[in-house]
Amino acid sequence: MKLVPYILFNGNAEEALNFYKEAFNGEISQLGRYGESPMPCSDAEKNMIMHARLEFDGNLMMVSDSSQGRNVNEGNNVQLSIDVEDVEKLNLVFAKMSEGGTVTMELQDTFWDARFGMLKDKFGIFWMFNHDFKKEG
Repeated sequence: MKLVPYILFNGNAEEALNFYKEAFNGEISQLGRYGESPMPCSDAEKNMIMHARLEFDGNLMMVSDSSQGRNVNEGNNVQLSIDVEDVEKLNLVFAKMSEGGTVTMELQDTFWDARFGMLKDKFGIFWMFNHDFKKEG
């Protein structure tokens, strides 16, 4: 398993991503916009970042613009993302972490070729769980 910080922004994710890229001398390894996904979005959201990955010195951080209608504030704009190599382990850890918490997105296979789910644990911490099918054997 690998722990990855995931930071949400209110429409300025691209500015923040480029700032962090410069500050950490990193590389943007993935950048997808809401308008590129099969999910419906407003015209205002089309150029917003749905998901981006910044890699630097063996580290990874991910950023996204929050979708319209879901504002983030300091304190709820950082989520912890866990990449799990084994899908069975993903299912077990997700079930355990959801005990006493609130599942905000059930584990499911996604259009980006991953099994993904989200929850808020019983301590109020937001988590994302991901298994990338492209990395399998």
